[in-house]
Amino acid sequence: MANREWLLKRNCSISPRQLMQAYSVLCVVSLIIALSFTWRGAWYILGFAVIELAAVGCAFLCYARHATDCEHIVLTDDLLVIHLIQADKARQFKLIRHCTKVDPPAKRHRLIGLESSGTRVEVGRFLTEYKRREFIRELRQELGSAVMPGC
Repeated sequence: MANREWLLKRNCSISPRQLMQAYSVLCVVSLIIALSFTWRGAWYILGFAVIELAAVGCAFLCYARHATDCEHIVLTDDLLVIHLIQADKARQFKLIRHCTKVDPPAKRHRLIGLESSGTRVEVGRFLTEYKRREFIRELRQELGSAVMPGC
């Protein structure tokens, strides 16, 4: 049987590298303007510009840390392997294929629960409600009909 894979990730409009380039341009332009006002005697403009650039930099840093977050799910003959990457943390879970139970979200905006042998993993952070239902249907179809007894 061939492996089946799903890659669930954010839909980012700008990469961390592009974001850094845009931030650099913003800093240069803002500091040139602030320095010209400082040179003419309005020194407090430079202080406000630095505070503004620091705040924007913090927001961009938070965005860049999570821009590459993803969930990589691989279904093999015996296992359901889940790789969760969030910020700088990578975790891997291996669930027994024939013992894996798929729990749909109980409420809107909740995650999909995958459970096997006492291990529970929640996936679907980057999917819309419709895509979550579609993913549940696909995964259940690929896993097979029912959880085997003794799991």
